[in-house]
Amino acid sequence: MLTELLSSRRAVVCGSTQGIGRAVAELLAARHATVTLVARDEAKLREVLAALPTPAGQTHDFVVADFSRPAEVAERMGAWVQQHGPAHILVNNTGGPAGGPLLAASVDALRAAFEQHVICNHLLAQALVPGMQAAGYGRIINVISTSVKQPLPNLGVSNTTRGAVANWAKTLATELAPHGITVNNVLPGATLTQRHHSLLEARSASTGQPVEALEENMRRMIPAGRFAEAEEVAAAVAFLASPMAGYINGINVPVDGGRTGSL
Repeated sequence: MLTELLSSRRAVVCGSTQGIGRAVAELLAARHATVTLVARDEAKLREVLAALPTPAGQTHDFVVADFSRPAEVAERMGAWVQQHGPAHILVNNTGGPAGGPLLAASVDALRAAFEQHVICNHLLAQALVPGMQAAGYGRIINVISTSVKQPLPNLGVSNTTRGAVANWAKTLATELAPHGITVNNVLPGATLTQRHHSLLEARSASTGQPVEALEENMRRMIPAGRFAEAEEVAAAVAFLASPMAGYINGINVPVDGGRTGSL
């Protein structure tokens, strides 16, 4: 049974207090993985922790860490590893930077996005990969964006940073494959999350167009004719985290209803 395939596995899920991250944490827990939530808001972490399913009697936990402070992320995850031992699944998922044209972006905005995504992903991998190597089983899954295949308008900093994560992942996939560790990227398209609504509201404020009109324009570009639910993205992550995906490595998996105009 698919629900039993993760029963002996521990998953670290970042950005897991809302949206796609929370959906991933809930689905992995429902499939019998033990889940460690990672985010910066302790109150929200406790709320999500209390709601996680425990069909196999799992004891889930959380780590409070702010991804705008990479040194804090490294320190707290290192302390967690010392206390709890290895994790077998790492889901890198961090809220994207603000929208806007790339040329208008400050150097500080680019630096901050690079640190929150590439640097923090790297530090987490450095903390967790030794345990994966010892277990002979590891899954690193990065939730990024379809922009790594086709840059999205008015998301200059995000496009740049997501592309860096994708190439980091591809490089790592080659290095870690001999150890039974896979590294893959899930690329959500337009998904009904808090970020989706905040980007639309910001675009509405800058253009004067109603949010409803902007949403309808976006929907017309999606062959499926609708936006994704966070749970649909989580399903792709959960499959890649499972033993069934052991020979899938170093790829980008769009979950976008067919919107991306490239293979």
